[in-house]
Amino acid sequence: MKNQNRSDYTIKTTDKALTTISKHANLNEPETVKQFIANKQNVSEGYKKALCIAYNKYCQYYKIEWEMPLYKLATKIRRIPTTENIEKLIARAGKTLSLKLRISKETGLRPIEIHMLKVKDIDTDQRTIYPTTAKNGSARTLKISSNLSVTLQNHISTNKLNQNDKLFRGDAERYGKYYRQMRNSLAKKLNNQTLKTIRLYDFRHYYATRLYAKTRDILFVQQQMGHRQLRTTLIYVQLLNLNDDEWTCKTANNVTQATQLIENGFEYVAEKDGTMLFRKRK
Repeated sequence: MKNQNRSDYTIKTTDKALTTISKHANLNEPETVKQFIANKQNVSEGYKKALCIAYNKYCQYYKIEWEMPLYKLATKIRRIPTTENIEKLIARAGKTLSLKLRISKETGLRPIEIHMLKVKDIDTDQRTIYPTTAKNGSARTLKISSNLSVTLQNHISTNKLNQNDKLFRGDAERYGKYYRQMRNSLAKKLNNQTLKTIRLYDFRHYYATRLYAKTRDILFVQQQMGHRQLRTTLIYVQLLNLNDDEWTCKTANNVTQATQLIENGFEYVAEKDGTMLFRKRK
């Protein structure tokens, strides 16, 4: 897999899956592997499919014939977390974890992409991130807030990182583990079970739906998300929540005020009694 230029993350997850299978079945006997996967309890169809894909790589390498079972992923419509809950999680997290979550919220980067970031991928002067895109996705340039840019610069300086250094130590798997521990602890403390349902990937979904709500430009969202297939991006149109309490409303009495609002992401709604009404998603 390394010779095929597969990522370290893919190699690691494949190795983990094969190790799991080998503890319960003979890797050189496909029927025992099929039986183990089929009879595995309390796991999703997606997990079974992942085990099959990993074993398929093993069979291809060792030229073992087997017919890969078909496990279809159930279609799930994810609920997008509210801004309030996103901010609660960021505020609760430790310094480094909080920084990662803020990057995810503002850029929609996948957890693996955050851990692939190097210092040279960050331009704090231009407030821009140039990530290495995972899953063979399209390259993109992502803008960040001035506040996040300053925090990133402080992180780089404090840790004395060089241009070719990784921005964060560790890997995406450990990142996920620490996040879940923090999230579950906060959910228990606040007696808010909704928090417990928010996955790291939901930060990415949050970014995508908010970006589409703001721009109504599905092709731009596709580019910013690094999707090669438009049908992947179209999922976020379905996830968009249009509740009225998700909007911030502003008024403008002249062209200058209206221009400032538009430049800050507000959209024109209507005019009443000479006052222009604008709104922007929270």
